[in-house]
Amino acid sequence: MKIATYNVNGVNGRLPVLLRWLDASAPDIVCLQELKAPQEKFPEKAIQDAGYEAIWHGQKSWNGVAILSRTGKPKEVRRALPGDPEDLHSRFIEAVVDGLQIGCLYLPNGNPAPGPKFDYKLRWFDRLIAHGAELYASKKPVILVGDFNVMPTDLDVYKPESWKDDALFRPEVREAFKKLISQGWMDALRHLHPDEKIYTFWDYFRNAYGRNAGLRIDHFLLNAPLKKRLVAAGVDKEVRGWEKTSDHAPVWIELAD
Repeated sequence: MKIATYNVNGVNGRLPVLLRWLDASAPDIVCLQELKAPQEKFPEKAIQDAGYEAIWHGQKSWNGVAILSRTGKPKEVRRALPGDPEDLHSRFIEAVVDGLQIGCLYLPNGNPAPGPKFDYKLRWFDRLIAHGAELYASKKPVILVGDFNVMPTDLDVYKPESWKDDALFRPEVREAFKKLISQGWMDALRHLHPDEKIYTFWDYFRNAYGRNAGLRIDHFLLNAPLKKRLVAAGVDKEVRGWEKTSDHAPVWIELAD
């Protein structure tokens, strides 16, 4: 089974790129972030024509997450991260798909830091840690996946010294990611590629993609029942080089049956 995550940076504006990639890569399950579309503007018909059923949580102009499946319609569990009923950002959706419980997330960017946006990011991370503990303890096969807006280590950023004050790399954020991982989660890409420079995001500016000046901020976290099923993981880096593409590339894993 092939599962992918892709921050599309606008699902309607990037729809030709998304459909081209779906056709070429043919993942069984896909988690999308940054739909940047209200609920009623999600391109459900085009996604269905590509062979996928979907659930999604949209938001006008910002955020938005979705889960796509070729193996039956995802059964929604929740569409908000527990812990703050007043948080109206569309950043989390959770579903059961083909026996897997999948939490698709778009963690806040947090810049500028310090400041209110950074405080919100840390609060959101605390909620994710609390919910992650419950999911991990359930002993069901669970995946937490998406754009975490965190570079966990120096290996995950092209020039660590220039990012030390950024909200994606500040010590508080890396410590929060470490606390989440310490529950037992496996960072799938880093587990299979422990020493490689692997990036999932390249800025649109300063020829970042051409220079391979990237960041690894899109992650797959697997709980204990899935660790032994992981057989491959990678990044479809070439998609970042397509015309009118997202600043992220799709990331994928393969699980044995």
